[in-house]
Amino acid sequence: MRIVAVASAKGGVGKTTVTASLAAALARAGRMVLAADLDPQNALRLHLGLDPREAGGSARATLEGVPWLSGCTAGPRGVVVLPYGQLTEDEREIFEQRLETDPQWLARHLQQLGLPDEALVLLDTPPGPSVYMRQALAAAELVLIITLPDAASYAALPLMDNLVRRYAGPRPGFRGQFYLINQLDSTRQLSADVAQVLRQRLGDRLLGGIHRDQAVCEALACDQSVIDYAHDSLASHDFVAAAAALARQLDAMPQVPA
Repeated sequence: MRIVAVASAKGGVGKTTVTASLAAALARAGRMVLAADLDPQNALRLHLGLDPREAGGSARATLEGVPWLSGCTAGPRGVVVLPYGQLTEDEREIFEQRLETDPQWLARHLQQLGLPDEALVLLDTPPGPSVYMRQALAAAELVLIITLPDAASYAALPLMDNLVRRYAGPRPGFRGQFYLINQLDSTRQLSADVAQVLRQRLGDRLLGGIHRDQAVCEALACDQSVIDYAHDSLASHDFVAAAAALARQLDAMPQVPA
């Protein structure tokens, strides 16, 4: 099992969209993919065609003391989805207190799923510092940081770097962090300039870029990933290329014993 935390230092960068689209692209390429939502917004399921009325997920299963398999649902295009689950505000506070006192909660439950070595787990996390981010960084073999080609996102990168360094960097088996630029817009000079600065700064750690594409918004309105909604769109081609780059990085890394 290879675990990837999809993260961002700030909100509004399209991280959940990226997670869903990469999961769909990897599944289309024949990979076994589990997309797990660690964000209380519980939005990942909406990108992957699940019934929005479904209340189950990892948080709900944890509070009820039942196996996580009970919260997993096979999406319509081959991605297995583990939502966060629907909680009341009181339940969420109790749940987060439990995570604070159990730093290996996520890693332990993922191992208990018994996934095969070739399975890929993509973790969608809330932006910025949180107990969910700490859990993800403690479990992940690789972190994929999503950023926009704008000044605010560029300025926020050191925060994410510090979080990775603190919670993942010292751990044996952690293979490093990589980056993906979302919502590239070649018609805007600032976007192009910041993207160029990011390419120069990140070098081989940059896995690619996703162009701004109306098909992405249309896909969400139809409860689909853009890979499934408009496979020939510009964004879909970008996601397929990024997924392939991510897979190459993972395949080059030796498996770490559980």
